[in-house]
Amino acid sequence: MSHAGTILGIRELEIERVHRHDSIEVWAKPSRRPVCKHCESRQLRVKATHHRTVKHTRQGNQVLTLHLKVPKYHCRACGRYFRHPFVGIRPRYRASECFRLEVFEAHHGGVTQRGISRTHCISPTTVERWYQSHISQKYKEIISRPCPEMLGIDEHFFTRKRGYATTFVDLRNHNVFDVKLGRSEPSLRHYLRRLPGKENVRLIAMDLSETYRAIAKRYFPNATIVADRFHVVRLINHHFLKAWQQHHPEGRRNRGLLSLMRRHQWRLNDSNLTNLNRYLADYPVLKAMYEAKQKLIRYVLMKTMNAQRMEKKLPGFLDLLEQLHYSPLNALAKTLTTWLQPIVAMWRFTRNNGITEGFHNKMEMISRRAYGFRNFENYRIRVMTHCGWDGVINRVR
Repeated sequence: MSHAGTILGIRELEIERVHRHDSIEVWAKPSRRPVCKHCESRQLRVKATHHRTVKHTRQGNQVLTLHLKVPKYHCRACGRYFRHPFVGIRPRYRASECFRLEVFEAHHGGVTQRGISRTHCISPTTVERWYQSHISQKYKEIISRPCPEMLGIDEHFFTRKRGYATTFVDLRNHNVFDVKLGRSEPSLRHYLRRLPGKENVRLIAMDLSETYRAIAKRYFPNATIVADRFHVVRLINHHFLKAWQQHHPEGRRNRGLLSLMRRHQWRLNDSNLTNLNRYLADYPVLKAMYEAKQKLIRYVLMKTMNAQRMEKKLPGFLDLLEQLHYSPLNALAKTLTTWLQPIVAMWRFTRNNGITEGFHNKMEMISRRAYGFRNFENYRIRVMTHCGWDGVINRVR
């Protein structure tokens, strides 16, 4: 590569002159003739020459513009014509791929279209068009991925008019596998039927949603359903606080007692335990429910257990659920019994939907930055390029 090519990043380029004022203007031409792109012959003659003006990059705060002399060659061997090709400059484009990628990364990083328009001397419409071109290219590479072995499924809000969308997350590689509009089986049926590699899924993490459990059983037959631990603990606390409201409404409205009741017992200090026991001593039924709730949460928080330990712990857990069936927490006992197998699977696996919830926060930021989306496909492409496969970004570079 010539010295000019080293500086500009374009091979076999000879600089004729450079002008610096508000911007950097570089006049250049090819340093040598290429071979014929049709027959690879070197018997070429210059038929004509035309000029191209291409924005190439930025040096400091100045835009570097190339003024290229582009020869048109005639091959004497095959008799065909072609124009001189430049690496990194596509035919009929007014900006090099380096400049377009620079604009894309700036806008992808949060710089507004107006800010890029001022620094790169292009219109905001051009910024949007180049950005959509790059994310479409990345999206085509991302969407061809096979179905992951560990999948997280959850819903998130899209718009008032279109409702909710379902997020599919690759829990092992920590990226979004896909996003589809709808959260019911009829709305996802067409997509799930055509999804390749469904038989490769071995684990699905979800909250306590009957709809998603039915979808997992029908379309992912080889997968083990694992309940999300956070949602199970929240369900237990919800039913306990509801039963407390029925037995003693005045105590339920006390914020100090509410804080003590909601926390795990092993995280309370001696002073907090004394105050809590003093209150529970006056309400034996509430005290029994509180103790059952603490035992239940201890069972739920167990994880990374082998089969032998699970066999020892399971009878105690089943006895506790049987006792809750004849208590004010019978509705909770029925729900946990219905989800017994996914809850017990939590003891063996550590995967949960915390990764999915984190991506939902990022999706909300994407929607806020765009001031909302009307077209779901545009939203889907934007989410996939921001939260999808990070390896694609490196390959595009």
